Amino acid sequence: MNLENYFISQFKSTRIGDDGALVGSSVYSKDAFFENVHFKTKWMSHYQIATKAMHVNISDAIAMNAAPKYALLSVAMPKDISKAQMRALASGFQDTAKKFNIEIIGGDTICNTKLDISVTIVSTTKKPLLRSGIREGYLLAFTGKIGNSLKDLKRLFNLGSLHKKSKFLNIILRDKFIEKSARFLSSGMDISDGLFSDLNKLSQANKTGFRFHKKIPKSLGCSGEEYEMLVAFDKRFKKTIVKRAKQSRTPLTFFATAARKKYRNRCKENHFN
Repeated sequence: MNLENYFISQFKSTRIGDDGALVGSSVYSKDAFFENVHFKTKWMSHYQIATKAMHVNISDAIAMNAAPKYALLSVAMPKDISKAQMRALASGFQDTAKKFNIEIIGGDTICNTKLDISVTIVSTTKKPLLRSGIREGYLLAFTGKIGNSLKDLKRLFNLGSLHKKSKFLNIILRDKFIEKSARFLSSGMDISDGLFSDLNKLSQANKTGFRFHKKIPKSLGCSGEEYEMLVAFDKRFKKTIVKRAKQSRTPLTFFATAARKKYRNRCKENHFN
């Protein structure tokens, strides 16, 4: 058991284990976005930082087929932050909230040695999409393309620059696809830790392995912070899923089938390196 899973195992709530906590028809999700862990201020403007922090958290709601309604912000700011940078942060939060019809209802601000952000999203759902629900023979697919986030991160570490449309800076959420296809999906989650690592979570939740249709290189399978959707469904619904993907202009790759075999994650643990 890795350190993250060990810590989570100390809490016994049955609501832990999906992208958010389902309580009745509400979903509560929370993610941290910390300087020097998830980003560096020399890589991104304060507006981009706030925008990405919001998208990362909204992604969890969408992954559970929930409509985000409210947001609570916790922002720890360094003493030397300027008022212009504060305004940029606020604009990034507000513009993203407006895009998804979210009301920012409060939070907390403190002084810190660096910029650390934590967002709580409160959502509602009529048909929650959970990580459980996969049976042997079900198909697995992911939206969009994967691999570019890791590629762009390496470019930044090598002192390179990114295009303004880089996926590392501009997350594309698949809310329209999930909204249209949720009733045909049996399982889903967003790809935040990398395809192979997130498949490990599905494997544990469903006690199943996967038969890959073709080999996926580690450069793609271990690329985290993609925020594409990873979904599973009965193969009877494949044509319907393809149709829904086209309607929402969502690229879709079918890559594996659930099978009775052991699954091994090929990526390094990425929360406690």
